[in-house]
Amino acid sequence: MTVPALCAALGDPTRAGLVERLSRGPASLSELAAPYAMTLTAVRKHVGVLEEAGWVERRKQGRVVTCRLRPEPLAELEGWLTDRRTFWTQAIDRLDSSLESDAS
Repeated sequence: MTVPALCAALGDPTRAGLVERLSRGPASLSELAAPYAMTLTAVRKHVGVLEEAGWVERRKQGRVVTCRLRPEPLAELEGWLTDRRTFWTQAIDRLDSSLESDAS
């Protein structure tokens, strides 16, 4: 999955809330829907977006659908952020050196 797709999936406050809830452990669709004033179908669609982006895994046992957070997207996002941090730190250091040279 691409970083933009991972971030886009979290761009909706409901989906970000679902990921936050799942960070504390697996939950059924009913448990995920409980805090929201929306239908189970609407929550299922949000979970589907998260699943498509790679954030969530669904399992059905009997009539109960349980969702769990997948750690891989977080590691991918963390790696991307680390790369960006390195780039910007180096760019700022070069700018700082350049400004110090010009001031001398």
